[in-house]
Amino acid sequence: MNLTTRKKAISITRLLLAPMVAVALLLTATAYGAAPGITGPTFNLTAQPAYITQPDGQMVYSWGYGCSGAPGGFAPKPGGANLANANCPSMQVPGPTLIVTEGQPVTVTLTNNLPTAAGNTSILFPGITLQPFTDGVLGLLTREAANGATVTYRFTAPSPGTRSYYSGTQGDLQVEMGLYGAIIVLPANVPASCDTGLSAANLAAEAHWGESDFRLAHAAYDHAKSCYDREYLFQFSEMDPLIHSQALAQVTARGNCTAGAVGCSLQVATEPYHPAYFMVNGRSMPDDMDPNYAFEYPHQPYNGNPHMHPGEQVLLRIIGQGRWQHPFHEHGNHVRILGRDGNLILSASDANSLAGPLLFTTTTTPGLAMDGIFYWTGKGLNWDAYGHNPASTDPLAQLPCTPDANGYNTGAPTAINYYEWCQDHNKPLQAAPFGDVAGGGPATLPDPNLFTNGAWYGGSPYLGPNATVRAVGPTGTTPPSGTIANPPTSEAGFAFMWHSHNEREITTNNAFPGGMLMMMLVDSREFVIDESN
Repeated sequence: MNLTTRKKAISITRLLLAPMVAVALLLTATAYGAAPGITGPTFNLTAQPAYITQPDGQMVYSWGYGCSGAPGGFAPKPGGANLANANCPSMQVPGPTLIVTEGQPVTVTLTNNLPTAAGNTSILFPGITLQPFTDGVLGLLTREAANGATVTYRFTAPSPGTRSYYSGTQGDLQVEMGLYGAIIVLPANVPASCDTGLSAANLAAEAHWGESDFRLAHAAYDHAKSCYDREYLFQFSEMDPLIHSQALAQVTARGNCTAGAVGCSLQVATEPYHPAYFMVNGRSMPDDMDPNYAFEYPHQPYNGNPHMHPGEQVLLRIIGQGRWQHPFHEHGNHVRILGRDGNLILSASDANSLAGPLLFTTTTTPGLAMDGIFYWTGKGLNWDAYGHNPASTDPLAQLPCTPDANGYNTGAPTAINYYEWCQDHNKPLQAAPFGDVAGGGPATLPDPNLFTNGAWYGGSPYLGPNATVRAVGPTGTTPPSGTIANPPTSEAGFAFMWHSHNEREITTNNAFPGGMLMMMLVDSREFVIDESN
């Protein structure tokens, strides 16, 4: 399980559910997420070089957008305070996430601080109508900033949703080098229904357990069926290190050449294309599971570590960056697509009904952005995921489950088993330690000493504190609980691998595991999800 060069030690803390348990990946102890970015309406950006890191120890010469001076603000701001350690370095990959509100006048000024030999650079804002320019130089696709100069883009923030931005100058090289990022447009009119019903219940549950609200808004679109409880941004990209090494060699050879002079340009071959790094938000696994703004990644501030409670409506903001299509699979449930590139998908016959597809893999075409809803409830497991046991004397083992009209326990938002699927309440997974469903349960778990890598297996098929112990009564245990990494008294959650379905893309420079891979963590309500870093 070791990569070429290991930069840090990480230990497993969550359950790897079938069918992905055989991989036995390592997890960090703390999950961070949200969709961090900088707020407008005025953005001053720079394009310049720096080095980004990979889990095999490589430092890859890259270009990226960053902040030219302090940004106007950061988001999200739970309780009015910025995320801890929030910053906007001189350059980053991906570029800063620009957060604006529908109908807001936006100004983006770009300064070209790339090496002189790189020539001009620019930003494209696909699907957004720009206002007339007053500066910059004419380029093939848009106005560009010459070396050391600026160009200003002005537009009115369009319809809500997630979009990409990227260089419109020699895109085969500049986008590959890292000049891309995301724009999130928040709705101007959040539906009032997003603060009532189950949305209000989820917010009340968070408050009861001491969690903060890290949403950028309470809805993804100006539509009552786009409400959500938690959100994450994922930008999928790939990187060919040979292109980057060519660019570095030529930049070094040109030195301080004069812009426009003969020979003061780059002739980097971008074909054939052989990417060796596959990234989520500019990082590869396991780096993408470290916190946002972690000090060890000064030019890769965003992570990719979704964390949720059962029943929460989780908004996934997904963008395909780079040149390849990435079929990304979210284990645990399908993703219901709300819209693409800021276009909400509605039924042709009923404007109140959503018509986006339910996707097994969110296939990210280059440049395409999509918004989708993911949730996990335990429905379909066919056992009580909370380990309830009426024979136990533990009060947590005897919590009631009162089904609502849809069959879920939603009447008590502060309960640990809020959103339990009541049809499986009090149904044992396995009453006897071993054997073929010897206790009448619906499944048999394997011997922990034989299963995958033994102690690296997470160790619990249950949610909630001490559930593994109380589920089977005073004399038994449910295998394979009690592993070194996860004693049954503290294990509380599940983990699902989220990864590219192109197998090569879950490697780092051909070493597995790595690349475009992360873990989605599910914990019951008493586990506080802290996204403040």
